[in-house]
Amino acid sequence: MPKKIFFVLLFVSAAALADDASLLRCRANSDATARLACYDAIVVTANGGGVAKAEGGAAKTTAPQSTRGQPLLAQPAPQRTADQFGLEDRLANKSELDAIESTIPGSFEGWSARSTIRLANGQVWQISDDSARTHYIDNPKVRIRRGALGAFYLEIQGTNASPRVKRVQ
Repeated sequence: MPKKIFFVLLFVSAAALADDASLLRCRANSDATARLACYDAIVVTANGGGVAKAEGGAAKTTAPQSTRGQPLLAQPAPQRTADQFGLEDRLANKSELDAIESTIPGSFEGWSARSTIRLANGQVWQISDDSARTHYIDNPKVRIRRGALGAFYLEIQGTNASPRVKRVQ
């Protein structure tokens, strides 16, 4: 097993050295314009697995290519809105939001395991842990925040408990 790890690290470090070599070659240019052109010719791929190296003003691609022979380039992720918050596992790109805020319309009496909560913005969330709490309040403000490892937590006005939730609608 240690031999396998050694060879993987050796392979990864060789790829990193190849990337560093193109950067060092650009860095050696004393002319600022030529140096910038050299850096601009280095293209980072979508999977981060390779770069296009600048040689003589033209880029030589060492990166994986698409079926049409084009280098795979990173595309910026589209911005997600609050109505898509919590549905990331169903969407191709993850949301950049850390939390959303809304209210629970009407009288709220608390929650129990697996109960669902409809927010004023139309979203429906389900308690995904085994927690239960009685909490009587009208139209409470709520905040659903992103936790570690894809978890979401519901914070309800007037209580310090934050049950884990998942979005169902």
